[in-house]
Amino acid sequence: MEENWRRGLLSDSEEDDQLVRHCHPATYRNPEPTGRYNLVVIGAGAAGLVSAGGAGMFGGKVALIERALLGGDCLTFGCVPSKAVLRAARAIYDQRNGERFGGRWAQDPTVDFGAVMQRMRQVRARISQHDSVERFTTTYGVEVHLGEARFLDRETIEVAGRRLRFSRAIIATGGRPSIPPISGLEEAGFETNETIFGRTTLPSQLVVLGAGPVGCELAQAFRRFGSQVALIDPQPQVLPREDREISQILADRLRREGVSLHLGVQPVRAERTMGGKRVVHLASRTGGEPSRLECDTILVAAGRAPHLEGLGLEQAGIAFTAAGIQVNDFLQTSNERVYAAGDVCSAIKLTHAADAMARIALRNALFAGRERVSRLLIPRCTYTDPEIAHLGPNGQELDPEQIETRTEDLCHNDRALLDGEEEGRVRLHIHRRTGKIVGASIAARHAGDLLATIAVAMTGGLSIKSLARTIFPYPTQAEAIRRIADQYSLAQWGPRQRGLLRRWLAWQRH
Repeated sequence: MEENWRRGLLSDSEEDDQLVRHCHPATYRNPEPTGRYNLVVIGAGAAGLVSAGGAGMFGGKVALIERALLGGDCLTFGCVPSKAVLRAARAIYDQRNGERFGGRWAQDPTVDFGAVMQRMRQVRARISQHDSVERFTTTYGVEVHLGEARFLDRETIEVAGRRLRFSRAIIATGGRPSIPPISGLEEAGFETNETIFGRTTLPSQLVVLGAGPVGCELAQAFRRFGSQVALIDPQPQVLPREDREISQILADRLRREGVSLHLGVQPVRAERTMGGKRVVHLASRTGGEPSRLECDTILVAAGRAPHLEGLGLEQAGIAFTAAGIQVNDFLQTSNERVYAAGDVCSAIKLTHAADAMARIALRNALFAGRERVSRLLIPRCTYTDPEIAHLGPNGQELDPEQIETRTEDLCHNDRALLDGEEEGRVRLHIHRRTGKIVGASIAARHAGDLLATIAVAMTGGLSIKSLARTIFPYPTQAEAIRRIADQYSLAQWGPRQRGLLRRWLAWQRH
């Protein structure tokens, strides 16, 4: 069974063998089901692990089913390996640009791509123990079942020839890379996030299809490693969901680093030449001349599709579409016994979103909760350099008569100047009547960390004036948030209030 899911996805290294020993051990034998389970969870990615671990921690009889590796996409092909690779790329970039800080090197730093990927595998294997079969069976008392899950009816699931009856179930099977319908793409051959981290050699010429978070992150990383990189997207900007001015900061950086941006063009055909090269043909959406890009590697980063195949959803009376399992605001499916969480049912395909949804699904399924997913405030961050972080609606979606937008450029921030990271911006959207923050967009090297302060304020319903009263340590880039808060507070003093204050101060001088 292991060969079916491991082939082409993991290397034969000791590090990946350790990953498998933790998260899909060859010697493991599924337990014999006994009686009805409080909860059966299908899928052991972020949402599944949170659901199963939470139910087990509170004493529930829980079964967790996974066909491949516990830890799911985040551990194996997503957050963990990508951030390890991005950190290596940043270290190389900083070394190459060390002269502005006084560094001197006799020659340009070279990149050992094999060593980069080996470190990634080492860190991934080390982290994998947190998601291991042993931990979930011994610490949380969860019965782990390795194999393909399939609903037999509205309250029974089959896995590896065994039948599990449940009171409640949560589907958390996640997603997979979405492959665009480009003529010849399959024949030409391509990589996705599920295969790119298995490489040990650096692509010489890389074409990335999709300028969303995954595409931008890996395009910048591979360019810093030394690949010639072209980034393609039908939309006219990188990170199309983000504030245009904020995403433009990233686009400018990518161009300066040598990434060739092809925006507003559509890849229409791919082919493989007699010499083994791959060619991607582009058509302009504005009617311009078609063009072609030659490369040795194509990376598809065009979004994600839900894992639905083989689950037997029809037998369980669970409604679904190509976009995923249909759920109500309580994450309940059309089968009242079954809930869903994470990428399989959500348009927001982020690990921390899956975690938050799993907590809602668990409380609603087992503890008579009535929590609504629509009330979640879910931040997002693209871990490029600079990072692009966002929470709430974009400025383009807001009514300027009700919402005031204030911006602080990091070139005015002392810490950003000291760190040589002044290329960035903090933008807050503030309700004019209440003073509450309704949205934020940040471009900064550590934008995700800066956004956490905003997320706390928005979740707690704090006004911008609360941030003005908060003491921020100096020097930090987070002071840009405090500066916006100060400016907003000062702006509330109109001519009448200022006139009264001047008279009060003049009276004090007598």
